[in-house]
Amino acid sequence: MIKQHVKLRVKSQLFKTAVFADSPLHARLILQYQFGMDSIVAYPIAITEVATIKPLTPDQQRIKSMQDRVKQDQAAVKAERARQKIRAGQAALAKV
Repeated sequence: MIKQHVKLRVKSQLFKTAVFADSPLHARLILQYQFGMDSIVAYPIAITEVATIKPLTPDQQRIKSMQDRVKQDQAAVKAERARQKIRAGQAALAKV
């Protein structure tokens, strides 16, 4: 089974969806049966790699959360240093 991305029109509204099918033709037939003959706007596009993401354990999630916070804090420190440099530069310009 391959994941297929398709654009559909249902009741005058456009939306994107995905369907698992053996081929683009099979995906089109499934969607035509489900949504109607004139519902497909764009031909199905096969997405060959479908990665499954295993959920993290609570311990792994806690570590990931801490790592994310460290990255955010590092970015905040970098931004604050840049702001202070700008303020110092503006003060130096004001003296001139």
